[in-house]
Amino acid sequence: MEITDVRIRKIEQPEGKLRGVASITIDDAFVVHDIKVIQGDRGLFIAMPSRKTSEGDYRDIAHPITSHARDKIQTAILNAYEETDKETA
Repeated sequence: MEITDVRIRKIEQPEGKLRGVASITIDDAFVVHDIKVIQGDRGLFIAMPSRKTSEGDYRDIAHPITSHARDKIQTAILNAYEETDKETA
């Protein structure tokens, strides 16, 4: 699996923990939209796109199967997020 494109839309809001929304393209063939970049207690992390169930819980719509794939996606998104900081500085 190769992540061939990452697009970041930063969210500038003082309240809340959401910092941006990302879309990734995998192998120039598959796109996943609405991956959230969130500020946590231990730094930035990603949350995969999810939908609210009728019971009120949230379930991921798309997600990596292995921890290796998740790390690869998170690293690509957070690196792109940091690059947008450098471009706007």
